[in-house]
Amino acid sequence: MLSYRHAFHAGNFADVLKHTVLVALVQSLRRKEKPFFYLDTHAGAGRYDLTTAVAEKTGEWRDGIGLLLANKGKGPVLTRAYLNLVKAMSRKGSLRYYPGSPRLVRELLRPQDRMWLCELHPRDIEALRREFANDRQVKVAFDDGFQAVKALLPPKARRGLVLFDPAYEVKSDYRTVVEVMMQGYQRFATGMFAIWYPLVERAAVERLWKLVAKSGVARALVVEHSVAIDGCGGMTGSGMIVVNPPWQFDEQMGETLPWLAEVLSPAGGGAFQLEWLVGAP
Repeated sequence: MLSYRHAFHAGNFADVLKHTVLVALVQSLRRKEKPFFYLDTHAGAGRYDLTTAVAEKTGEWRDGIGLLLANKGKGPVLTRAYLNLVKAMSRKGSLRYYPGSPRLVRELLRPQDRMWLCELHPRDIEALRREFANDRQVKVAFDDGFQAVKALLPPKARRGLVLFDPAYEVKSDYRTVVEVMMQGYQRFATGMFAIWYPLVERAAVERLWKLVAKSGVARALVVEHSVAIDGCGGMTGSGMIVVNPPWQFDEQMGETLPWLAEVLSPAGGGAFQLEWLVGAP
């Protein structure tokens, strides 16, 4: 059994990037009335209580969502939309709960849309089930998300987004995530696929980029943010590879990333990348 639990890291700078991108992608799906399908391969617990001993042990949220909230709603349109979703989870003027990817997306679903969540950690799957109990638009599955991609795509809606968010505790995940993404892409070539990755070892990230670039997808964009120089120890940043990004998504992130880099690195040292791996316009 893998030991990773996101509760220790909820709301950190990597979550800020991942969830800002996620909000942008789901907002793009909402532009059309037709229903869409969302699949989360590694869903986690759904929401996280930042006052628990687990969250307080690291306090990573203070250097992530905490810094954004300190700006009191300033920033680009996309970050304001993301912050409004986060603030809606707690009482006015306080931050107790941080929404994971499933909770954020659920707040953006319309009655015609559907969501499928996969999780294997025994504690997190129970929390996820409680979070979405009796919600007919959400399916919670104690399942390997990588295997679910084969079974669930293409969706009936023929529109949708798959989020790959493994913990990368196993180094082979860097290759597996691309292989599974391609299995999904071959079944659902018009869908959007988003791969999150940590920036711990630049060489591993570059190998991941090359795998995607050679995979045969038509379009893929890298969105990356770091709070420290590569090689400083630990996770210095994170990124998202978005396959089939929506119209104007690159422009949207071009506005958002510089602001995030400044706010999340108040002492300086923040950096970002916005790079087309495949299909540059």
